[in-house]
Amino acid sequence: MSALDQPWLHELVTVLSAPTVALSDHGGQIRPEGAQGVLHADVRVLSQAVLEVDGVEPTPISGGLLDGARARFVSVPRALGNDDIVDPTVRVERERTVTPGEIRESIRVISFADVGVDASLTLTMAADLAELTEIKSARADGPPVAPHRAGTGLSWEKGSLRAVLSAPGATVELPADAGADIRAGAGRATLRWPVRLTGRDTCEITWRLSVTDPSAVVVAAPADASGGTSANGSAGGSAGRSAGAKARASADDPRLPGLLAQSLADIDALRMAVPQAPGDVFLAAGAPWYFTLFGRDSIWAARLLLPFGWRLAAGTLRALAAFQGRRVDKETAEAPGKIPHELRRNGIYYGTIDATPLWICLLHDAWRWGMPAAEVAALLPNLRAALEWMRDFGDSDGDGLLEYVDESGHGLSNQGWKDSGDSVRFADGTIATAPVALCEVQGYAHEAALRAADLLDAFGTGESGTGESGTGESGRWREWAARLADAFRAAFWVTGHAGRYPALALDADKRPVDSLTSNIGHLLGTGLLSPAEETVVAEQLATADMDSGFGLRTMSDRSGGYNPLSYHCGSVWSHDTAIVIRGLARSGHARLAAPLADGLLAAASAFGWRLPELYSGEARSRAPWPTPYPASCRPQAWSAAASGAIVQALLGLDADVPGGTVTVRPPGVRIGGAGLRLHVDGLIAGDETFSAGVDDSGRAYVQDCGLELDVM
Repeated sequence: MSALDQPWLHELVTVLSAPTVALSDHGGQIRPEGAQGVLHADVRVLSQAVLEVDGVEPTPISGGLLDGARARFVSVPRALGNDDIVDPTVRVERERTVTPGEIRESIRVISFADVGVDASLTLTMAADLAELTEIKSARADGPPVAPHRAGTGLSWEKGSLRAVLSAPGATVELPADAGADIRAGAGRATLRWPVRLTGRDTCEITWRLSVTDPSAVVVAAPADASGGTSANGSAGGSAGRSAGAKARASADDPRLPGLLAQSLADIDALRMAVPQAPGDVFLAAGAPWYFTLFGRDSIWAARLLLPFGWRLAAGTLRALAAFQGRRVDKETAEAPGKIPHELRRNGIYYGTIDATPLWICLLHDAWRWGMPAAEVAALLPNLRAALEWMRDFGDSDGDGLLEYVDESGHGLSNQGWKDSGDSVRFADGTIATAPVALCEVQGYAHEAALRAADLLDAFGTGESGTGESGTGESGRWREWAARLADAFRAAFWVTGHAGRYPALALDADKRPVDSLTSNIGHLLGTGLLSPAEETVVAEQLATADMDSGFGLRTMSDRSGGYNPLSYHCGSVWSHDTAIVIRGLARSGHARLAAPLADGLLAAASAFGWRLPELYSGEARSRAPWPTPYPASCRPQAWSAAASGAIVQALLGLDADVPGGTVTVRPPGVRIGGAGLRLHVDGLIAGDETFSAGVDDSGRAYVQDCGLELDVM
């Protein structure tokens, strides 16, 4: 398969409620082609649902999302009820709703004609039960699977998976009323309804597909996530259905409220869990390709959403800790203490260099935002195992830096967030050879070691090592972080066309991979760089060759490997830009974050407020809208979570629940020429739900918060 064979997604309407997702064209039709269909936990349970009126597809005139889990489509059967005038007088409205394990559709035929309408409405349906890997690699070319009769409906089965299609009141015989005639043949099912309307009349029919799959590795999150406890004693809840359901914004710039509303709806729809711990909720990385637990993706999404609640972070931490590596296995890249990369039906894959330090950072940040001490303490053994992995396995050659190499020969050749095979390139376009030490991973590891030391001290297990060079456990990790910083400073800084900046990586020969990339923005706020070095990095990211106007390019447009529609070498990734916005704000460079935030909001407006996984890095000056990356997931968890980074940066928001304080220090920057006013409801720190904002004069305020406030 070539890369061009992968099905494209950019023109599809995606409706989802994890672990179920429906993808259709903009008219609502689900056709047996590409990625279209209904998928449940990595299996396509419906590959066709094509509507016809009198044997002809109605002409689509509008369609789109109502929220993350619902869509509405309107079409016109042009041959019906015209009353000898040119205006369409009959229309078909199709409303689709996805809930976990189910898709429901209501189809209304509405006539405004003065004459009666008689027609036949049919839905042709099929299921190929293809695996997601087959769909993504364009190998899902088998015939539809023959359905079986199931009561008054039909079913498709594969192993323990069962999908049942029904139409309420239908029988297998042709009814005399407006029921449905369901017939199986040639691997397809046809639902047929007679439509008889008097003048100005409406007919409504429905169908439903229900799916059960006991062997699925992921399941729906609990419907009630208000903060109860799961079977293992852990707290339930999520940013989506607890905090996110309450969070909303108003602002002088109307784009931010639009982005936040759609983002939180998508976050709600992406919530899932594993069967072993249904109360430990995390976010699926993205639909449809990454509709499962992913290490770095789920971690970053939870981290960016912390202002809307800590429970999602807690569930993510526990879900990943349950699969933490215990042995050395080159085939799966497992190692003791390592946090996994991806959970799939065929097993767990550990090929990621960054998920383990990021897990440590999330544990610290979740504690600061209010994760209860008992829940944090329960994860301290996992924290120690993760730290030991960084020291003993992450740094495989003992040079003080973390590096990766695929030892299996068939895993990911690149194991940072830019994990495509050609993503690590020198400035002349040459691809680097592994082992590779990525710059941002050193920042994650440095921050993880320092924050772990803080946790060990806070929980009385640091063995009196609280000083910068203490002899206890926490002191040893601070010393480890200091040695990493020295090794980074000695090896990574280069001088190129843009001046001085950190290299993307070191290659197998320890040569700096000298492309200017967005990766360096992930170093901001990690403590790895001095304040002067952070200023250099911040100013490099603000240049026109990095800022596309719709967000941050992954690679400078002056680098030899640049391609605006590549996966990682010049495209814009929503979460990447959001992480850099967060880092700029944390390091005191919010002024430089404002244009990037404006770019993300402009892109969000163009994409109907649902930010894609990535899109083209072409300059905004060349076109008034961003060009889609055709195979991009949408929604994507960390793309939706980008709204949290923007809110946090504009409010200057931080929390220290163990210390009893909430900080709001807005930087006073204007986005896109709008005013300063911003108000956000539904923020959460610990058990406190509060509001915060900035008034027209730039003055901050907090409402209904019981913690000590630091407001400027």
